[in-house]
Amino acid sequence: MIQVQLLEGRSPEEKQSLLEELTAATVRCLSVDADRVQVQISEYPEGTWSRGGVPLRVGAEGQE
Repeated sequence: MIQVQLLEGRSPEEKQSLLEELTAATVRCLSVDADRVQVQISEYPEGTWSRGGVPLRVGAEGQE
């Protein structure tokens, strides 16, 4: 299982693209069938995740 942790704020289309690309890369690199690849996206509200004590923001320069 591939687990992805993101701050909330991505569109459904962005998340779908990520799911498809991660699946395709796993199939290509590990020689497994796509139906064996599981991807889970966990989303967290802004202000609940920080780097160096500074809260992360979606789309902020140098973050996420």
